[in-house]
Amino acid sequence: MDGTAPRKLKVATTSLAGCFGCHMSILDIDERLFALLERIELDRSPLTDIKEVGECDVGIIEGGVCNAENVEVLREFRRNCKVLVALGACAVNGGLPAQRNMLSLPLLLQEVYRSEPGAQYGLIPNDPELPLPLNKVHPLHEVVHIDHFIPGCPPPADAIWQVLTGLLAGEARPLGHGLIHYD
Repeated sequence: MDGTAPRKLKVATTSLAGCFGCHMSILDIDERLFALLERIELDRSPLTDIKEVGECDVGIIEGGVCNAENVEVLREFRRNCKVLVALGACAVNGGLPAQRNMLSLPLLLQEVYRSEPGAQYGLIPNDPELPLPLNKVHPLHEVVHIDHFIPGCPPPADAIWQVLTGLLAGEARPLGHGLIHYD
């Protein structure tokens, strides 16, 4: 043995149109995080505050795709990550953000910005700094290829642990009974 430590997997995470509950479930891995952090290196993540994703082994994405910025970030992750994991109901099927899909975007904007009590100025925001909203909220797989799906709202920490340790071992570990549920 040459005494060199095994290469750490480089992992990036992000949240698109969601609530950050899935990242909270990552933190719910609790003390097992210490063992995990010995085997991975975090790249772009809300946990690191790195804004651009570099070349990574695994990208973990929570949230659906609701605007042009989400599309750009998701495509950046697909370009730079060997494996992409859709984390949670919003990433897997659009989740709660997709509830707006029953309304047309113009009607939705009209309702939110012009009709609601307390709406300021009665104008729909139109600033070039704001990301362009899409007509519908999309799950990740409708925009890019996704390699693994971890459903749930949020997914349990044990499900995330099982998938991540499987990726570290170079194998796919299917989620069995008890690891897939929606609260």
